[in-house]
Formats: sequence, C-alpha cells, structure tokens
Amino acid sequence: MFFYELREGTDEVFADVLLVREEEMAAEAFFELVQSIRESLQDSYEQDTLIEAIADELEQDHGFIAISDERLSASVNVSKNEDDNYLASVDTEEDYEDLEGADYRGLFVDMPTDRTRPN
Repeated sequence: MFFYELREGTDEVFADVLLVREEEMAAEAFFELVQSIRESLQDSYEQDTLIEAIADELEQDHGFIAISDERLSASVNVSKNEDDNYLASVDTEEDYEDLEGADYRGLFVDMPTDRTRPN
C-alpha cells in the first residue's frame, strides 16, 4: 500500500485528505494528475472543499481510496492515564441528523497554557 496526501490552505491552517493506493505512483506523476483534475474541476464541484472533490475523482477514476472518517471501523482513545483509555464512538449518519444544513466547521487551535496571548 502506498499513501498520498492532498492539502489545502496555508502552512498554519489547512485541511488534508489522505489517500491509499495499491500501486505506487511517482510523486511527480501524482502531482501532475492532481493538477489536471484541479484544472478540470475549478469551481464546478459539489463537495465542501477542492481537495475532497479531487479525492473523489482520484477514487472514481484512478484507483485511489480516500481515507475518511466515514470508513472508520473503530476508534480508540489512548492515554497514559488508565481512565482515559476507551473505545470511542464512530460517528454515523444518525449522529449528524440534528446538524443537517449547519453552516459551520470545527477548528482546533493550540493555545498557550500560560494564559499569554500570542503575538
């Protein structure tokens, strides 16, 4: 198995999609393929992000599998603290029924623990 990543955003805030493929593709060839798909899609995609649209195309026509939360079979929280180890819920469509049509996304930010403000 060979793994590939699509990133969208800046160095500080970005989204990514991981993909897997049974046959290796040279990095330059992967880049050229992604560029050609990006050019063909431009602003005419239905997914929330460009990388999701490109991942769908790679999956449909080029033998890639996008690794997404929807494909998770199990999720385990792991910690040095025994009480913090558990089998976590794998979200299903039912978990999101109340959120349907919501117009927001989550963002995780590392904040300083000493209560100072970043410059």
